[in-house]
Amino acid sequence: MQLFYNPELNESTEEFAFQKEESKHIIKVLRKTTGDIMYITNGKGWLFSAKIIIPNINKCTAQVVSKVLQEAPKYLLHLAVAPTKMNDRYEWFLEKATEIGIHSITPIICDHSERKIIKPERFNRILQSAMKQSLSCFLPKLNEAISFKAFVQQDFNGDRFIAHCEEMDRKSLKETLKPKTDTTILIGPEGDFSKNEIEQAIKNSFVAVTLGQSRLRTETAAIVACHSAAFTNE
Repeated sequence: MQLFYNPELNESTEEFAFQKEESKHIIKVLRKTTGDIMYITNGKGWLFSAKIIIPNINKCTAQVVSKVLQEAPKYLLHLAVAPTKMNDRYEWFLEKATEIGIHSITPIICDHSERKIIKPERFNRILQSAMKQSLSCFLPKLNEAISFKAFVQQDFNGDRFIAHCEEMDRKSLKETLKPKTDTTILIGPEGDFSKNEIEQAIKNSFVAVTLGQSRLRTETAAIVACHSAAFTNE
């Protein structure tokens, strides 16, 4: 099954048109024609089956024939991850985290951050592509980049953790995670969080955790945290 994405669809939609680029792909590349069935999600849990009624290369029009609301996840995972020096590593994290299952992502700017500017448009395209490839109907939310200090002072539902490499009292993340519990996890930049940031997080009720004995890259640590949460909720 090939999945398309259209955020404008909702449960009351009866007929709609694909955008020009998608229309060209559907008619020219996939060679779809009148009566063929397409599958579309709005990224909010809905899976729509739609029948092509006007196979126009510039404006392919389809009629919704059925819709199903996927079961909502048992937990919400929010990863706050510092941008990596190389953009492609962060993009790899976004893709894999979407495949594994994540609800929201926030780029956090830290004391040791080497990159402080992100490209949300490109990041969102990667999230959409990964959602479609994994046949999920839930699009992760990419929040605006924010400073570490401002982020930890926010209110959060559920448990909150900060993963770091400092030699201090830390719990094992995999042994601390609880199933069916909303969770926020902080992952630092290549140079790790500063001691001041760790203290700030702990003062704001974040629990210090370790992801294991190995020193992990930022994007690897984020994926380990994401998979740990997914595994806990299997």
